[in-house]
Amino acid sequence: MKSVASILSRLFGDWTQEVNARSLRSDTIAGLLGAMLVLPQAIAFAMLAGLPPQYGLYTAIVPCVIAAMFGSSRHVMSGPTNALSLALFAMLTPLAIAGSSEYIQLALTVTIMVGLIQAAIGLLKLGMLANFISPAVLGGFTSGAAVLIALHAVGDAIGVKATNVSGAIATASFYVSHLDAIAWASLIVSLSTAASALIVKRFLGARWPYMLVGLLIGALIGVALNALTTPASWGDVQQVGRIPSAIPQLQLPTVNWDQLPELFGIAFALSIVALGQSTSIAKALGLRSGQIIDPNKEFWGQGLSNIVGGVFSSYVSCGSLNRSLPNFEAGAKTPLASVASALILISAVALFGSALAFLPQAAIAALLLLVAWSLFDLPRWQTLWHQQRTEFLIAVVTASATVLMRMEMAILLGMLLSLLVYLNRTSKPAVRLMGFLSRSPSRHLENIEHSEGEAVLTCPQLTMIRMEGAVYFGATAHVSARLAELRRGANSPKHLLVMSRSMNFVDLSGAELWEQERLARRNMGGDLYFHRPRDEVLKMWQRTGFTERLGPDHIFQTKEQAIATIFATLDHDICRQCRVRAFKECASIEPPEPLAATAPALETNPITKS
Repeated sequence: MKSVASILSRLFGDWTQEVNARSLRSDTIAGLLGAMLVLPQAIAFAMLAGLPPQYGLYTAIVPCVIAAMFGSSRHVMSGPTNALSLALFAMLTPLAIAGSSEYIQLALTVTIMVGLIQAAIGLLKLGMLANFISPAVLGGFTSGAAVLIALHAVGDAIGVKATNVSGAIATASFYVSHLDAIAWASLIVSLSTAASALIVKRFLGARWPYMLVGLLIGALIGVALNALTTPASWGDVQQVGRIPSAIPQLQLPTVNWDQLPELFGIAFALSIVALGQSTSIAKALGLRSGQIIDPNKEFWGQGLSNIVGGVFSSYVSCGSLNRSLPNFEAGAKTPLASVASALILISAVALFGSALAFLPQAAIAALLLLVAWSLFDLPRWQTLWHQQRTEFLIAVVTASATVLMRMEMAILLGMLLSLLVYLNRTSKPAVRLMGFLSRSPSRHLENIEHSEGEAVLTCPQLTMIRMEGAVYFGATAHVSARLAELRRGANSPKHLLVMSRSMNFVDLSGAELWEQERLARRNMGGDLYFHRPRDEVLKMWQRTGFTERLGPDHIFQTKEQAIATIFATLDHDICRQCRVRAFKECASIEPPEPLAATAPALETNPITKS
């Protein structure tokens, strides 16, 4: 038994040892809620992806189980999502007609490719890449996708199909020009569905399957309108039609090898979006549950779910916030809640599959419109506008590109902008002027810029700075300019002490910069010193020979040792005339007689803030 438990633990995780009757009961209840939530979503998102409804059900079953069992999070439920469904539709429609056999094969092929990319990232331990996907990019993409989802759904909601048009602007213009062709029966169904869902959510709470309730009411109204009215007067309410078994079908997609290069670009873009969403959801739930998330294991689980899912008729999937958060709030204890959800969904379709044929497309469109509205996170946009204008701009550009461009290009553009912003920030590491607020024995140093008007004591012969950030090839121009500024002027301090504990990285270009600063300081009669450089920085300096040229005695572990040593090298004739007396060592230098007779006034070295 112990060996079996050990194997299960290593294969799936430590949660396998915590399974008991109580956890199974909690997971079953959470799984029931998950199945009720995903039933209407799976059908709606499959149609959004340009696929038959059953493919949404397959995607809610196979990837859900695999990702939960092999991933890192105990609460993330994977399956079809609105953004990925729309992205798949937008990227594949230029290659094949939506819903066609060729289109389905392309969708399954891309899904397997997405899985292979995700699994490779997990196996190569590249989970840290998720940290470079800016929340602004994901937020902008999501908002842009919300607009496209709404445009896609409006046609079914009003009974007007946008034919022979492409692009968001053209589609919107088509609807405006065909308002006289609205099918009023479809509009009534969509409004009834949306209103019913919102009422249930408002008065009973989001934990209730409000979308399912709205869908059922919309279906009843649709059936009644089709029975009581004629298409000529109110328009016909289009229905989903018969849905095959929800048991996933094994089918290896037919691969067109000539299309693989283009499909790889699509798969890569989808992988980025899927991993960004899944990781964000997993981390958010981990903070609430106290669970530590392993990004590499999460990537492996997501990748494996898409590989297996693509073989079993599922399209690209990722963690779903609409299911994961209710799953956590419903009391799920282990990933077995996802297994329970899949089994309950299969049973529900087997028992009530014939009734699903009567679901109106207008009702599903209404649910998509509600999803689109929820995706457009207005409070988030307001926060970005008031607090992070640069991130706001990135989100706007990404959202606009999502609406106006090919979706994979929009995603890559957003990531490129985030990378450029990141590089711009890292290229300007902080070089902070430091001084003493008092002559206290503790020698507490204060950033001059944060002194808030208090007198800051700075030595006229020694500049002290705190270096924050990496000094690499992209940052050397900025740092070099700041160091040259500190040397500028006839009365500039000749000596420089660098507080380097926060200088976390130095490359070859950075090492050369400090060599240039060493030469510049010694040419002006001063010297260069460092306080507590990191081990990795010291190793780089040793490899380049900088440590030897600088002198090991110019590197200190304490401020007291550094100041005491540097003070001995200062020009004591200047010290005698100095009124600042910044260091306790200054007391050993007797001032001139006239100065000794009067109380010394506090002054600051004329170093300008920058």
